[in-house]
Amino acid sequence: MSLGFARRMWALDCPSLTVDATTLMYGLSGMLTIPMPSFLIEHPKGLVLFDTGIAPEAIDDPVALYGQELADGLGITGGEDQKLDRQIEALGYKLEDVTHVITSHLHFDHSGALHQFPDAKHYVGAGELPFAHWPAPIGAFCYMPDQLARIRNFDWHEVPGIDVDLFGDGSLVILYMPGHTPGELSLKVRLASRTFILTGDAVHLRAALEQEYHFPIDWDTREALVSLRRIKRLQESEDASVWITHDPDDWAEYKHAPACFE
Repeated sequence: MSLGFARRMWALDCPSLTVDATTLMYGLSGMLTIPMPSFLIEHPKGLVLFDTGIAPEAIDDPVALYGQELADGLGITGGEDQKLDRQIEALGYKLEDVTHVITSHLHFDHSGALHQFPDAKHYVGAGELPFAHWPAPIGAFCYMPDQLARIRNFDWHEVPGIDVDLFGDGSLVILYMPGHTPGELSLKVRLASRTFILTGDAVHLRAALEQEYHFPIDWDTREALVSLRRIKRLQESEDASVWITHDPDDWAEYKHAPACFE
């Protein structure tokens, strides 16, 4: 197999959440503002999107979409320009140009804009779709039945409990990282200049990766710790930069759209 590279990757500056830090990691206190980025990746064989953030309606009226209690607990901050469609269009693309959408998992803050890509191929981890419709009680509030209903008939491709090389050239490898949810996925992106591992929610904060602390309401604690440690080993073996989706320091360290990595 000849190895290839993705051409460009943009981090899209989607709205942020301000949440009780104890919900993210044991031992923390106070409130913490965290990013919810999506990532757009240009490859010779397609335009790929990793995660779609919250539903665009949540920027306009989070209470109407999520209810008062959840909306108050999320502290959503964002404007019209941070809606996913606006950001993709600002880069010169149409939504229809997106050919592949990889969803780390189906929690509302990672899958809220999936309905905007009805013609793309959609990738989800093994067991994630049925679990989203019939979740375990812990964390069940993170799945939104009305949002799931509007993506039911999409072109779904289940990643079957293994890593999947999306285009067969090693440039975009979907990493199976169960634990946070049954089908949690990360994504390895190999560019000419560097390699990234986009974690999704396999890990939430840099401190959790370093100290190997699982998320307090993970679906399976043991699986989550295995996946977390696997990210650390991949970081070493691939000489990769780990980009933790919700970590504010990672967001501050790396550049965002319209700037890109090549």
